Amino acid sequence: MPQVIYEDLGLMEYQPTWDYQEQLLKHNTDIKLYNREHAEKRQTVNSLLFCEHPHVYTLGKSGDEKNLLLDANALEVAEAKFVRINRGGDITYHGPGQIVGYPIFDLEYFQTDLHLYLRSLEDAVINTLKHYSIKAGRIHGLTGVWIDEERTGYERKICAIGVRCSRWITMHGFAFNINTNLDYFKNIIPCGLNDKAVTSLQQELQHEVDIEEVKLILKNELAKKFGYDYM
Repeated sequence: MPQVIYEDLGLMEYQPTWDYQEQLLKHNTDIKLYNREHAEKRQTVNSLLFCEHPHVYTLGKSGDEKNLLLDANALEVAEAKFVRINRGGDITYHGPGQIVGYPIFDLEYFQTDLHLYLRSLEDAVINTLKHYSIKAGRIHGLTGVWIDEERTGYERKICAIGVRCSRWITMHGFAFNINTNLDYFKNIIPCGLNDKAVTSLQQELQHEVDIEEVKLILKNELAKKFGYDYM
């Protein structure tokens, strides 16, 4: 059974977290390059990082900067940063009260199918929400986890997903709104969709949620879905 190293980084600025992901990714891709040239094989290392970020808007490589509705001065007033990054997807928001998950997985331990990987991340979040008696699902053609996904005009995104994959090593991941200040989403067109709402677990339950409890449930649901143990 694959082994995964879990780290809770707490509240951490976006850039050093991205740098850390790149470091873990490079470590694994270097191992794969080494294995191509040597008979003695080394094992890659699977990691799962959880954190919260101070207010930041990130724009994926296929995104449109026009989906950020703030200029530099307004960003400063909102105490938020704007970062262009190398994941897929458009613009999204990260902030306190949100579980941001970064799996640095070698998919050769799991499944070399990026589409299935994304669906597995969604399933873990959907199964986590079941613990709170919340039914969630998918919208065809849109990555992420939604509530009331079958009721046109009532769809609410609770988890955004955007990943990058190099030599079957993943990075970036998901942003799961728990006690998130949803007002910050008013400053963007989330994922380029101006006709869909955003929600949080707190908003759906109408009370603040123990984020540490959610982390534990989500950790376990990810392990069950991918079939691994934590080291």
